[in-house]
Amino acid sequence: MHPREGWSEGGIRRRPDGEAEAISRRQLLGAGAGIALGALLAGCGSSSGGSGGSAAGGSAGGSTAAAIPLPRPNNPVKWPIYADNKPIASGLAPERGATLQLYNWVAYINEAVIKNFCRKYGCRYQLTTFNTMSEAMAKLGTGELKFDVFFPTIDVLGQLVESKLVRPLNQSYITNISNVWPDYRNPFYDVGWQYTTPYSIYTTGMAWRKDKVDLQPSWNMPWEGAKYKGKVAVLDDYREGISLALLRAGNLNVNTTDTAQIQAAGRALSQLATLTNVRIDNNDYTDVPTGKTWIHHAWSGDMASSYQYLPKGTPVDVLGYWFPADKKGPVANDLMVNLSGGANPVLAHLFINYMLDVSNALENYSYVGYMQPLTAVTAPRLIAEKLLPPQLSSTVVLPSYFREGVEELQLPESANLVWESTWNSFSKGL
Repeated sequence: MHPREGWSEGGIRRRPDGEAEAISRRQLLGAGAGIALGALLAGCGSSSGGSGGSAAGGSAGGSTAAAIPLPRPNNPVKWPIYADNKPIASGLAPERGATLQLYNWVAYINEAVIKNFCRKYGCRYQLTTFNTMSEAMAKLGTGELKFDVFFPTIDVLGQLVESKLVRPLNQSYITNISNVWPDYRNPFYDVGWQYTTPYSIYTTGMAWRKDKVDLQPSWNMPWEGAKYKGKVAVLDDYREGISLALLRAGNLNVNTTDTAQIQAAGRALSQLATLTNVRIDNNDYTDVPTGKTWIHHAWSGDMASSYQYLPKGTPVDVLGYWFPADKKGPVANDLMVNLSGGANPVLAHLFINYMLDVSNALENYSYVGYMQPLTAVTAPRLIAEKLLPPQLSSTVVLPSYFREGVEELQLPESANLVWESTWNSFSKGL
């Protein structure tokens, strides 16, 4: 799941029934991204032809039903460029009188940045939002929505390429790629950045109230919180939750397909529930500052803006966020892609380029709290520009995390079902 799943317009989390979320939210499992992706491929047709040949690298740990490779750091994938889905020509003028169509997660972009772009290029814009990647992919698969720029996660990139829903980039329009961390100019999930540029990047770690908890932060921290019963929470996310238990056990393979390992992680989570009456929610950004939760499995981007929810008079110093010093923790990033069905491909390229400008990225960060992997966006700069309190500098993601962290990537369908069923067995009744 994604940190923005369950958000509504205005940044209020909502339950699946649409009601405002006051305490916690239960993730709806069962439909899963796999169903949406299968429908997408069925609706759009899967083609292995074209000038690019088959994707390099094969499948790591199994393959999807459509035999699309699963990119891994040790098994990078260079996607094909198809003869009937090539990049646009170089040197084209931006479309005139256009309305740029953007498709993004709820509350995940600063509209002030979009408006500034439109003023610069003399266009209008329409921002359409989604709450889950399954929802977004299912709607794109109908072929009825014609967006220019989409903000997907890594795990759906293969389906987008295979279905020819995403247009290869003409890199000559995206000169600001020079601002991006070098690793993201040749990422393992899109060798040569043929289809993608990075959007946001974040880590998963532990958040806690320093004035309430006297434990050293670690992956074991929630299990050590028996004396804080009722004040411990883990993220409402089957991948993140099971990964937490795996990391606690010293298992860095957060994409394991070993049923015994997955089920052992589930038992550890059940033990956690017995010890602490653990809650499952994604309210790390509000519940830690308000003191409802003292130990919370958390996302860095949420905690970067959590100080805004502190009660009046409560110092920022009470907030802590930990990511391991050896960098062996979950790291993730989202993407920006140019959709092939969009009517404004030149503006789409220029918008992606605009979002990779440092000043625009900083303005975007001031709203979303999730940073972009740009070399000039550093903890000292965020602090100097008063976008981040120095006490929360640990929420800043460093370039080395992409190489040294662990990523929760797409699983073979059979293994994913084991992860989901194990999580459901733990979470039901909590």
